[in-house]
Amino acid sequence: MTKEKILIVEDDPSILTGLEDLLAGEGFAVCSAKDGTTALRVYRQEKPNLILLDIMIPEKSGLDVCREIRASDTATPILMLTAKGQEVDKVVGLELGADDYIVKPFGVNELLARVRAGLRRSRAAKSPPKDTGPIEFGDVRIDPRTYTGTKGGRTFAVTSREIDLLRLFLRRDDEVVDRFTLLEEVWGVRYEGTTRTLDQHIVKLRQKIEDDPADPKHIRTIYGVGYRFSSRGSSR
Repeated sequence: MTKEKILIVEDDPSILTGLEDLLAGEGFAVCSAKDGTTALRVYRQEKPNLILLDIMIPEKSGLDVCREIRASDTATPILMLTAKGQEVDKVVGLELGADDYIVKPFGVNELLARVRAGLRRSRAAKSPPKDTGPIEFGDVRIDPRTYTGTKGGRTFAVTSREIDLLRLFLRRDDEVVDRFTLLEEVWGVRYEGTTRTLDQHIVKLRQKIEDDPADPKHIRTIYGVGYRFSSRGSSR
């Protein structure tokens, strides 16, 4: 059986060695790079199943690497490695198409859970799609086949994660869905530390589908619990 391959992009030798040993010990094939230029070359040569990508790397930053990969590849999971306090970089990384971020220092179990969840999601995405029909509510229409959406006369791009979130919300229309359920069903991981990733995706989704993202009518926050989606655009 062919091992799933993970590309690690990290310029700190001790962290890189630790990640290589950990993932190889878990049965993954591992390739690595210490700078952005090399990362792109190794990515093209090795075609990894998942990428662990540090933001602060020489030559090309992790954000630049993510942007270049996503220009032609929307499927390979990218997990950004960030240091504490890099809040802006985390948000930008998600905007550029990163699937998740992991804050250093991170625990071994959390890292492995995120990696496995990313790989599970990637495998599922390669299976025959269960539903490729359009998503429609209010004046919003999204075409999952082209990863595009429209609202009124405005066109915008959507990610596979945003499509999955909207499908789940539509199945649970007008219900309160807690954060852990959303993470488990859409991300495939159940860690309290990942709720910020979910919240950032909701912020970006609101910017695309709401008339006023600061006063959302479709996706409303239920503080301390999660979110309630209303296809009718309820104000309550």
